Amino acid sequence: MGHLARRLGIRQSSVASPAFPVGSGEESHMKSKVLLTILASLSILAIVGAVYQQVGSRMDARRSPEPGRLVDVGGYRLKINCVGTGSPTVILESGLGDLLSEWQPVQLQISSFTRVCSYDRAGYGESDAGPLPRTSLQISRELHALLQNAGEHPPYILVGASFGGYNVRVFNGKFPNEVVGMVLADSPQEDQYELLPSAWTQFSTQLLSRWQGQTEWMPPQIMLGIARLRFRKVLGPDASLILQSKYLKARASELKEIQISAEEARASGTLGNKPLVVLTAAQQDNALRGTLSPEDFARFQNIWVRTLQPRLVQLSTHGKQVLMSDAGHDIPRERPESIVDAVRGICAANDQ
Repeated sequence: MGHLARRLGIRQSSVASPAFPVGSGEESHMKSKVLLTILASLSILAIVGAVYQQVGSRMDARRSPEPGRLVDVGGYRLKINCVGTGSPTVILESGLGDLLSEWQPVQLQISSFTRVCSYDRAGYGESDAGPLPRTSLQISRELHALLQNAGEHPPYILVGASFGGYNVRVFNGKFPNEVVGMVLADSPQEDQYELLPSAWTQFSTQLLSRWQGQTEWMPPQIMLGIARLRFRKVLGPDASLILQSKYLKARASELKEIQISAEEARASGTLGNKPLVVLTAAQQDNALRGTLSPEDFARFQNIWVRTLQPRLVQLSTHGKQVLMSDAGHDIPRERPESIVDAVRGICAANDQ
């Protein structure tokens, strides 16, 4: 065989081992080296990203720490920030996805004439994660435990922004003797899921799908620092507080269970003769305007302002609506003085 192979110009090694062409060992070795180099590079990048995330979070915490203190509410802690003196004490309940820092302009002004507290719900900001699902009933019970354990005392004036309106209404239903007044800042009303245009329902469904998706694909990006790198400029000083798995899960759960929270608010009943101020934004967010057709947006605006918000006013025999023609949905940030004025009026009524 060797002689025939030489005559045919074929190297013996190739005939004896036809399954292993010349150079295959070197090529396999080179491929292994390339693969190992890629894996090593990815490992180094992962380590660098994780360090970047941890160092960045610590720097954010030192540069812009959340004010207040952590208080145990039954195996987990919530962050609460109370300032000022006087009574009643004003409790600020944030909208969906908002941290206690949202209330800074409002809280500063109210603290000049009475005591006022803001806090982060379970999963938000520096608060620990809480049990799921996140409904208004669960949230209101946690808030009550937080106030008790923090040494705060009723009577309370409750201020609920957006989704926070459901929470404060449920709180009033559970602990009516502790509440002397309420402010609802562009808060939802439970009939909206039947009355608003179907296009708005589709928008809400898409938002929920996106938020639930983030709870799955964002945590690895957060851990490796990718999310911080992508969103740092957008989120600013709140980046380390928002880019957390517990926050994403809590926010998504609140939105997923929002119709349950709506029914819990309905079941909580009315406020009787307690003062109630309903602040209604006449200018909704550009995101909503850009999502709905002009016809659907006009219908949404009309139903929101003329039907749903007046139904909130009817929760009290001493309720009134204040239409804010120059404000959007985020009233605490855009028009903090309107909330301050409403609270001041309820404090004055309580003194009489």
